[in-house]
Amino acid sequence: MPRSQRMGRSVLEKRAKPEVSWMRGAARVGCQRWWARRLVQAMATRAGVTAAGEHVVSGVHRPSITPWLPVKGDGSAVLVIPGGGHRELWMDHEGHHAARWLAARGTAAFVLKYRLARETNSPYRIQDHALSDARRAVRMIRARAQEWGIDPGQVGALGFSAGGELAWLASAGVDPGHPGAIDPVDRLGSRPDFIGLVYPGRTGDIQPTTHSAPAFLACAQDDRNDIGEGLAEAYLRYRRAGVPAELHVFATGGHGFGVRATNARPSGRWLERFEEWMIDAGHARGHGKAGVRQP
Repeated sequence: MPRSQRMGRSVLEKRAKPEVSWMRGAARVGCQRWWARRLVQAMATRAGVTAAGEHVVSGVHRPSITPWLPVKGDGSAVLVIPGGGHRELWMDHEGHHAARWLAARGTAAFVLKYRLARETNSPYRIQDHALSDARRAVRMIRARAQEWGIDPGQVGALGFSAGGELAWLASAGVDPGHPGAIDPVDRLGSRPDFIGLVYPGRTGDIQPTTHSAPAFLACAQDDRNDIGEGLAEAYLRYRRAGVPAELHVFATGGHGFGVRATNARPSGRWLERFEEWMIDAGHARGHGKAGVRQP
């Protein structure tokens, strides 16, 4: 059963920062079929709250990013990509909690809402729409780097579960941008400079090459086998490809531990390891408690 079916009352999602979208009205489906256009126009973004108070979103047709900006930044930036099986987006423990934590330590963070390919009756596809949203988000962050105090050469992506699948796909190849594009944002590259994959989906598809971005990998041993074992195998492929990578496998945590204040186990402190890795690899400098400001 999808996690959203176990939710309580439906409410408008509370956001600490204004969203930035690159589409007006309903998103284009990528085809001209009348039924697809009507479906998109009829559906609106839905937000609900679980019994535990976590916000879950579905019905995304206007992809967007929500900025979390540090008061004193070090120039680094991370696109945070929540998971949810491409059916929904868990916006708190796989989104805003991580973004707030990073911004408070000097790294600008941006939470992505992307189109969902496996939602019931969805007209979208992972490669054509969800991945396109992730790539466009990276480009937009670089396009507004001066405004947001970011080094465009230090833009990473941090993905959870299905979001980890998108982070990997965005980082897999070379995409320097399209110099002749009419839209200046499309002239910029969409490949993240580094990635964090936290219990990512489809680990067997992670096949690094020399062009792949450096990676931080984290999961729990008691997750399902394709992740608990599959991510370790993916790390070995990074090593054989000569791509810098760091792997953390926690004894407990299961799937979906994310960032929760209630998690007192070692898996609850993985974000500290991610920050240490960024600093050690030169992707961030770290400013301790930098504070968060409105964009």
